[in-house]
Amino acid sequence: MNAPVDPAQSPATDQTEKDMESGPVLKESMGDEPPLAYVDTSIEKGKLKIRNDSDATTASDPTKTTVVATPLTSSDELADHLGGSRQYWRDIILGVNDGLVSTFLLVAGVAGGGLASTDILLTAIAGALAGAISMCAGEYVATKSQNQVLQGEINLEKQHVQFRFEEEIAEMEAELLPIIGIGEDQPELREKLLEYYTAHPDALLKIMIALEFGVVDHEQRSAVCAGLTSCGTFLLGTLPSVLPFVFLDDPTVGLIVAAIVATLTLLLVGAIKTWATRGNAWTAALENLVIAGVGGGFAYGIGLLFDSTLHG
Repeated sequence: MNAPVDPAQSPATDQTEKDMESGPVLKESMGDEPPLAYVDTSIEKGKLKIRNDSDATTASDPTKTTVVATPLTSSDELADHLGGSRQYWRDIILGVNDGLVSTFLLVAGVAGGGLASTDILLTAIAGALAGAISMCAGEYVATKSQNQVLQGEINLEKQHVQFRFEEEIAEMEAELLPIIGIGEDQPELREKLLEYYTAHPDALLKIMIALEFGVVDHEQRSAVCAGLTSCGTFLLGTLPSVLPFVFLDDPTVGLIVAAIVATLTLLLVGAIKTWATRGNAWTAALENLVIAGVGGGFAYGIGLLFDSTLHG
């Protein structure tokens, strides 16, 4: 008869203690299902990285996979959300892009028309100021109008919850719960949610507003902030096309410098945008460049055509 194994000396116990130090080990028979994908997740008492442990798949049982949860390293830390600035990135990108592109197109057009450097500078400054004021006023009115439309819908939804409560509950059950992944295959959870929202009309109103209109209180845009953001970023976007003509007397040289600086700025803006979108920096930068390049060439060609037509 074999002597009993002392748990304290057991290799399996040593391995378990090592696993506990690096993170919990979860073993799961996958059957015919494909291996779990690599997924990053978080739990309340610490961040864990869930991964396939391909080394644990044995030749005798290739369908058996070990899923190991190990602590996240510093390189695995997830980025924070944008927070309060999220709803204004539209205004930031729209303003600076519009300032860059529209002012460069204006400068290219009048330079192609044969104007002197001082005339081009005056035209660029006038265009920059007019565009900034227009952006500010337009974005303010548009954002305020959108907020008023949404507020009207919210007021109507309040009336629906007050006077058509059963219909709103039925709509939530049939249309809105499936939107957030709670289908008919989860009857107990659906029943609990419906009981809760039936007993709490205020909570029902909030979730109806969020799911029907995509509106959350802290995500609403301020019309003043939207207008000022568009105005300020537009003015910043005009500088690459305006400043060269402040220091250069030759309009051709000024246009070349403006084109180079505007191009580099467009690439930079496209790359910075991906910090917020988490997209590909090169794709965004080249997209910006192509749009401005095609427009600039077109505007300069129109200026040349106009100059040759006017002066023979």
